[in-house]
Amino acid sequence: VSSTIKILEKHGFVHLSEREVWSGLKPNGKYYITRNGSTIFAFAIGGNYKPGHGFNIIGAHTDSPNLRVKPNSKKSSEGMLMVGVEPYGGGLWHTWFDRDLTVAGKVIVKKGDRFETKLVDLHKPILRIPTLAIHLNPDVRNGFKFNDETELLPLIGIEKAENEKSSHKHHYALLNLLAKDIGCDVSDIQTFELSLADSQPPVFGGAFEEFIFSPRLDNLMMSFCSVKSLVNSLGTLEKESNIRAIVLFDHEEIGSRSAHGAMGSFLSDTITRIISGFHTPSTTPAIFQLTTSNSFIISADMAHAAHPNYSSKHEINHKPRMNGGPVIKYNSSQKYATTSETAFVLLHLAKTNNIPIQEFIVRNDSPCGSTIGPIIAAGLGIRTVDMGIPQLSMHSIRETCGRRDVGHGIDLFVAFFNNFTELDKSIH
Repeated sequence: VSSTIKILEKHGFVHLSEREVWSGLKPNGKYYITRNGSTIFAFAIGGNYKPGHGFNIIGAHTDSPNLRVKPNSKKSSEGMLMVGVEPYGGGLWHTWFDRDLTVAGKVIVKKGDRFETKLVDLHKPILRIPTLAIHLNPDVRNGFKFNDETELLPLIGIEKAENEKSSHKHHYALLNLLAKDIGCDVSDIQTFELSLADSQPPVFGGAFEEFIFSPRLDNLMMSFCSVKSLVNSLGTLEKESNIRAIVLFDHEEIGSRSAHGAMGSFLSDTITRIISGFHTPSTTPAIFQLTTSNSFIISADMAHAAHPNYSSKHEINHKPRMNGGPVIKYNSSQKYATTSETAFVLLHLAKTNNIPIQEFIVRNDSPCGSTIGPIIAAGLGIRTVDMGIPQLSMHSIRETCGRRDVGHGIDLFVAFFNNFTELDKSIH
């Protein structure tokens, strides 16, 4: 969210606080709102916008499976300092072993008579979850199994009495690193929300550098494409009669049921408050329902590319390829919210703008994941299509996608912002 805000403010977007009255909203205005520092809604009001016109929205999520530091994390074993962690989401946790791990998140610190939230990212490798040598665990050849509570513990150092100076909740070694990064005293740290992360940066990979190897592609890649497309489409905003928006939710990986997840009130609250900013005596009481009926949302979440080593896991006629373009997702049980009408919108935009596009459906004998799409479609009645860029190794600590698909995704989203309002007039 912090990175998104930097991009938005560079292009003239103005921050609105949920705790203040929003005054002065106007056509051609650009604004953003956050909740919890982990969910953000950014919008650009069309130059010809009038109350009752729709919102053209791209929705994604900011969270990824990770290991989170427990409220009381101080552990030790066999002379080693260990950090207690809790799994968040459905990660492929075996990929977290023997990796150079760091921590990142937010810390509440005391500053005078005030309390401030500080973002931290230590970058350097301070943690590691070691595997057990095969000599001591020969059964590992039959499958790598471990206990999430007792065997998924990262080590942070070797016990030294002089390092354990203060907190009974967390190792001083961890607190001291946080304090140095923030520029405060250890005693100023009140509490924190920290996630473990791979310290290795993203890279271009493959013989022709046509892949991206990176942590958290699901779903920061779609979040990145969303914000880039919004700012890249601003040149046509003056002629727009709808509101262009992106919404990036937290907590998708754990079901979205929270104040800042897609099941919460954030989206409906924000739309309602924006509409209220244009309220006139002649505005119909059903203005919210009129607005949502005229709106459209692209639910953008990474898709499953055909796996060369597990080809049989994919439906034979629906095998998305990396660098083959964005993927429309279908599911008759509404795990994805795509309908024939909403799929048509993306198919038409891709065709008329020479953007490659693919389609995906799971095998009948395979389970299907879900997204924020069905939640928003059911909760607000907004027309929704589910799509994403194809990737491999979803929910691994390191994931893979095609380098060219980033451009394909941004191009499709820009086409959506620039052309959907007029296209919608021809759909009956």
